Amino acid sequence: MLGEFEYLLIAAAVRLGEDAYGAAIRQEIEGTTKHRCSLGALYTTLDRLEAKGLLETWMGEATPQRGGRAKRMVRVTAKGIQAATAFYDAVTRVSRGVSWEAQRGVVRP
Repeated sequence: MLGEFEYLLIAAAVRLGEDAYGAAIRQEIEGTTKHRCSLGALYTTLDRLEAKGLLETWMGEATPQRGGRAKRMVRVTAKGIQAATAFYDAVTRVSRGVSWEAQRGVVRP
């Protein structure tokens, strides 16, 4: 099963489609979660997901806007879509019937 950050990365890449590359995925995750996303964590996770066959990466063209640097482009594979769907379905199932509002005052050690 995917981890939370792996799921966020895959979901961001799918949402971005053909515009999915490292920096854009980072912006998408930070904008959505309102939490900082380090480039080290992002690229380490990209490598891990690629090794698992859940996504593919390649170097795009260098662009003047990036000072002549190339973008590391990302495409989610069918296996990645299946893994993300399974994660989402599991979270949805385990959350069914849970009322977070009712748990607000409960503090556990």
